[in-house]
Amino acid sequence: MAFGPEEFIKSTDVSRETLDRLVVYEEILRKWQRKINLIGPKTVDEIWFRHIYDSAQIFPYLPKNAKTLIDMGSGAGFPALVLSIMGVPDVHMFESDSRKCAFLREAARSTGSKVTIHNDRIESIPPFPADIVTARALAPLSQLLEYAIPFVSTQTLCVFQKGKQYKEELTNANYVWHINSREIESLTDRDGRLVLIKGYSDASEPSGKTD
Repeated sequence: MAFGPEEFIKSTDVSRETLDRLVVYEEILRKWQRKINLIGPKTVDEIWFRHIYDSAQIFPYLPKNAKTLIDMGSGAGFPALVLSIMGVPDVHMFESDSRKCAFLREAARSTGSKVTIHNDRIESIPPFPADIVTARALAPLSQLLEYAIPFVSTQTLCVFQKGKQYKEELTNANYVWHINSREIESLTDRDGRLVLIKGYSDASEPSGKTD
């Protein structure tokens, strides 16, 4: 079944204004995809389902009062730019590839999204507090938690999109971290999960605090 803008709006109940901005995002992505590899070539014809809807499914789980979101390894802007367009007010995208950052700047400008793009390695970015941390197809869970810890507190919600190896990644991460997690079945991948983590710490330490 084809899944495009109309199917997206029926599935998410976003406003027409939001949908129009996402359509602009799709158009910019298709244009830049011809220059640089932003998404898997086999998924270009499934952008709305495999990328935009996949990102949007996170939105209902975000705290209503959350303001600052960090997306690690933003690449083509998923999920960060979609979440910004849907209403997250202060989105920061971490991306070390300068060409991808150029795309992100153009996509943000064209969609009227107020985002901050950090063209640097995650480890080199000075810490600042975040309400939400996201990542998609970046690294194993244990490594994601290592990347995120300078930016999180006990109140920060981490939302990591994981594929069918999520159980193995959780098991491995629990050797390194004290984790309080919740797994939610993905709407776009029957084997995938949204892994929600709020509060974690180094397993070598007795305390459960992250800050």
